Amino acid sequence: MADIAEIRNTVKVCMFDQYGTVVDMQGGLIKVAEPFLKSKGSTLSPHKFVTWWRRQHFENSMIDALLHRAHTPYREIGHMSVAHVLERSGIEYTMDEVRSLVAEIPKLTCFPEVPEALARLQTKYKLVVLSNGDPDMLEEALKWHKVPFDQVISVAEANAFKPHRATYEKGAELAGVKLEEVLFVANHTFDTIGAKAAGMRAAFINRRNRPFERTPYLPDINVPTMTDLADVMV
Repeated sequence: MADIAEIRNTVKVCMFDQYGTVVDMQGGLIKVAEPFLKSKGSTLSPHKFVTWWRRQHFENSMIDALLHRAHTPYREIGHMSVAHVLERSGIEYTMDEVRSLVAEIPKLTCFPEVPEALARLQTKYKLVVLSNGDPDMLEEALKWHKVPFDQVISVAEANAFKPHRATYEKGAELAGVKLEEVLFVANHTFDTIGAKAAGMRAAFINRRNRPFERTPYLPDINVPTMTDLADVMV
């Protein structure tokens, strides 16, 4: 880890990825996928279906960011991704069914330790979400995960998906701080690397105890849970 005392003295904002970091996306979507696949008579495991869905979504959003044309909403990327996975799996579907699956994303709930850990962090830092999600999805999600963030920012403000540098720059600008005054917190290596490369401090929530990528942009903090992050930062 880096100099924790220096990070505590510098950081004013803890900025969080939402999907997979604050909320349990894999676990939550598996619960959604299970009855859907059963209704289709599919033997595809819900875990595999959700993993493919998320990987396809990641690929589609990265292509969209690299093209850097008009930003495609997160919801539309989701529709494209789910439809593609269903087609590859040989599962018949309607677009209403696809839209219904994607509409479950804002309803995802937190990892168990998150509310208490973030409440501790909020005693010292401003808490901000910077998410690839659409603004209305993030607004709806507040009713379900129930974390009282001080500010919620969609990357739509920057016309790109993370880890495009513009997203972190816009996030810091809208939060009213310098890049180096932000500790960006994510469960995804690509997001951690993106924030660090942009000039933020970064914390990696290593829930699966995996080695970090070989990169010059290593996280300043690498911990298994949000509770551990709060222990370090407060």
